[in-house]
Amino acid sequence: MKISIANDHRGVELKNRIVSLLDKMGHEVKNLGTDDNESVDYPDFASKVCQLVADGSTQRGILICGSGIGMNIAANKHTGVRAVRALDEYDAEWCRRHNDANVLCLSADRIGLGPVDRMIEIWLSTEFEGGRHARRVGKLGEIEHRSSC
Repeated sequence: MKISIANDHRGVELKNRIVSLLDKMGHEVKNLGTDDNESVDYPDFASKVCQLVADGSTQRGILICGSGIGMNIAANKHTGVRAVRALDEYDAEWCRRHNDANVLCLSADRIGLGPVDRMIEIWLSTEFEGGRHARRVGKLGEIEHRSSC
């Protein structure tokens, strides 16, 4: 799978851990994040990933900032992106199963390096259930279309 990933200055260590994991899992990773701790603006990095997810260049995106909240807000401004801030394995599974989340937003401050491995594995392996959930996700697309007109 092609996966794009980005982070702000607070997510460097977690991003590096995830890139290493994704490489080991055999995914094609596009690293668009910063590699140092100098302050940067998270919306700039969220946009890089979300543009690739929205146009289909990558199937999934992962965004990391201190809380995960800023990246989540920025990501959901992009048409075709369904971003979710996940703090645990439950969030990682159910955002895929029912919401077909294509961008995962993570908190560098609240998720340990160990737990994130399992969260990523779950998020990437969980299939969208479709059915009634597909109807609901379709309605999200309709809202996006109405809002962009």
